[in-house]
Amino acid sequence: MQMETSRFGTMDIDETSIVTFPEGVPGFESHTRFVFVPHRTADPEKSSPFMWLQSADDGKLAFLITNPRLFFPDYQPSIGSADRQAIGADAEDAELHVYTLLTVPSGNPAGITANLLAPVVINLANLTGRQVIVNDDRYSLRHRLVPETKPSILEPEIATRPVPAEEEYAVR
Repeated sequence: MQMETSRFGTMDIDETSIVTFPEGVPGFESHTRFVFVPHRTADPEKSSPFMWLQSADDGKLAFLITNPRLFFPDYQPSIGSADRQAIGADAEDAELHVYTLLTVPSGNPAGITANLLAPVVINLANLTGRQVIVNDDRYSLRHRLVPETKPSILEPEIATRPVPAEEEYAVR
C-alpha cells in the first residue's frame, strides 16, 4: 500500500507490518493503524536509537519513539493484566516490546524527554499495541534523555593565609 506522509514523502507500507491500536493513542483515538519507520541519521552507516511511529490513517501524524532501555537500563514498567488482555498478551511469556514517546523542545534538541509514565506496549505475536499508564513514582512524563548540565562556576582561589606584599607595593 502506498501512503503520502508529511515527514517521509510517499512510502510503500507492507500491510502485514501495520500495528493496530484498537483504542487509538490517547488524544488521537481515531488513529488506530501505525507503522514503524527508522529515524535516518546524517551518516547512513550509523543506526539511530530513535524511530517514528507513523500513522497509517493520517500521513501528518507521527510520533518520535525509542526503546527506553537504551537510555534507562533499569526501566521495568509493570504492565497490568487489563492492559495485557487488551493487546491479547494474557500469557506472562508473551513477547512484548516497550517504547516511549519522546518530546523534543523547539530549538533545544538536548532537552529531549521520554514519557516513562505512559509507555507504548506492542504484542509482537499479533501486532497489537496500546499506550499504558504505569503506576510507579520513579517514572515521569518528561524524563530527560540527556542529563542537564549546569555550567560550572569557578570559585576564586582563596588563600588560607595572607600572602606578604612585596616591599614596593606594601601599604604603609
